[in-house]
Amino acid sequence: MDKYRCIICDYIYDPEKGDPDNGVAPGTSFDDLPDDWCCPLCGVDKSNFEPV
Repeated sequence: MDKYRCIICDYIYDPEKGDPDNGVAPGTSFDDLPDDWCCPLCGVDKSNFEPV
């Protein structure tokens, strides 16, 4: 599974870690994130992420 980087703040979404503070379990791919998921650091939506 690919990691994705927020182009605004450089936060890296790592599917192996997920985003447990926001209800995303480890092992969740970026494509499987909920549509309303946003960057936990700066709050932008998924459209502001790119593969790393």
